[in-house]
Amino acid sequence: MNATVRWNQKMSFVGKTGSNHSVVMDTSALGGDGAAPSPMEMVLLGLAGCSGIDVVSILNKKRVNLDNFEIRIINAERADEHPKVFTKVEMEYAFSGEDLNPKHLEDAVALSIDKYCSVAGMLKHTAKIDWRVVIE
Repeated sequence: MNATVRWNQKMSFVGKTGSNHSVVMDTSALGGDGAAPSPMEMVLLGLAGCSGIDVVSILNKKRVNLDNFEIRIINAERADEHPKVFTKVEMEYAFSGEDLNPKHLEDAVALSIDKYCSVAGMLKHTAKIDWRVVIE
C-alpha cells in the first residue's frame, strides 16, 4: 500500500492513494480555510468505514437483510498535549430493516471493533472506543 500527499495551498493538501483515488484535506487551524475534512476527521471516517465494511460482510454471511445502515461518530475526544491523539471515541451503529435480531447486529459490531477492523486496532492503543447499536 502506498500514498502521496501534495500541498495545495495554505493548509490544504490533496492525497492520492496507490489505488488512484484522491481526497482533499484542510483545516481551519493555522491559517487554513477548513474547506475539507481535517486529517483527524479522516481518521474517524477511516474508523467508521473500516468497521462498516466488516459489519456488512459479517451480516451478509448471516443473511441479514438491511434497508439502511449508518455509523455515527457521536463524540471523539483528544489529548490536551501533543501529539493530540484520540483518547475516547463514541460510536453509534444505526440499522433499519425487517426482523433485525439485535444480538446478530451487536455480535457483528463487536467482532469488527475487537478483532477485524485494523483502524480500531490502531486507535485502541490510545483511545477507549465505546459503541452502541440502535434499530430505527
